[in-house]
Amino acid sequence: MDYNSQLLLEDGSSFIGKGFGFPRVVGGEVVFNTGMVGYTESLTDPSYRGQILCMTYPLIGNYGIPSYGDLDDLGLPKYFESMNIQVKGLIVNEISSVASHRNCERTLDQWLFEERIPGISGIDTRELTKRIRADGVMRGGMAVSEVAIPTEQLTKVVDETRYDGFNFMQEVSTATPIEYGDRSLPCVVLIDTGTKFSIIRNLIRVGFRVVCVPWDSTISEILSYKPKGVVISNGPGDPKMCGATITTTNKLIDLSIPMLGICLGNQIIALAGGGDTHKLKFGHRGQNKACTDLESELSIITSQNHGYGIEPGSLQSTEFDAWYLNADDQTVEGIKHRSKPVIAVQFHPEASPGPNDSIALFKKFKDLIINSQLVDNGKIDRKKKGTIINRSENSNRREEENFRGMK
Repeated sequence: MDYNSQLLLEDGSSFIGKGFGFPRVVGGEVVFNTGMVGYTESLTDPSYRGQILCMTYPLIGNYGIPSYGDLDDLGLPKYFESMNIQVKGLIVNEISSVASHRNCERTLDQWLFEERIPGISGIDTRELTKRIRADGVMRGGMAVSEVAIPTEQLTKVVDETRYDGFNFMQEVSTATPIEYGDRSLPCVVLIDTGTKFSIIRNLIRVGFRVVCVPWDSTISEILSYKPKGVVISNGPGDPKMCGATITTTNKLIDLSIPMLGICLGNQIIALAGGGDTHKLKFGHRGQNKACTDLESELSIITSQNHGYGIEPGSLQSTEFDAWYLNADDQTVEGIKHRSKPVIAVQFHPEASPGPNDSIALFKKFKDLIINSQLVDNGKIDRKKKGTIINRSENSNRREEENFRGMK
């Protein structure tokens, strides 16, 4: 640790600190996350692709980094959301040089060095966060080196950095289909626009097998798996860059395929349905974001990581209604189709890191699939297809048995 380090923002603001991790110069969009824990999950979240992440909690790294080799039943690493760090750089007020936890394998500094990611500590992260809140997210250049990097070189890095209008899908999406879970279980196709492993885990947990497909898969490729439903994952960047996914999603809506959108997937479904999206001033990134269910008027605490949102007024000309609103700024946090089995949320029901208040949405998605089957079999009114039907315990048991029998 203790390399020379500097962070330069596009407005000319400069922050000098101590470098750690891997010595290099990078550019990216500078954002902040207000979570107190979960830095391993956050740093491996593909939604952070192309960004330099500032952690607002003052001390980071005290419980270290676990092993990628500690796997779950699916063969996925238990404590990470992808197979490598996704951020371009990390900013903290204080990095812990020692770490203590029963699963700790190495320190945060060592992990960043191994994955060639630079870090900067010792700067006023509160001041940096206040600047981003006041002026909005902005491009930044970050230098960690044994010798001081000239400001002119960092300015050039900032000028050459691309985030808005850049398509990150080739960097975060799977190149080929990957199947997870028991092949005897009903299939759900997961369109990978930068998915977190925890989405796969939770879909398996509620009784599906998952086929993860590339972001630009065609409607015929998706239907070839005969899915009972489709999930569109989280991911980085502007949703309008995912034109192929939007086109496919539009066709899936027309076919009344049960769908769940998460984060970027929420925005893609809105665009496919005729809505619009916009970039937020500084986004929502943290683990304590309150959202209100407009149907029940109940609020839940959610984990979030996004810089774009749905334009509220644009839903008026669509078949979608706002479902959840952010309790702080009233931005749209979820939508629901008026007649088709399509739901989407802006927050992360899989959490990781974060609270589990919204994890029941995976069960709600499963109920949408069951209800859709009942519609197709003529057992419930088609007008209720997009809703969750209240059923007796015996009815639930029978439908669960039928669900497990789906092939």
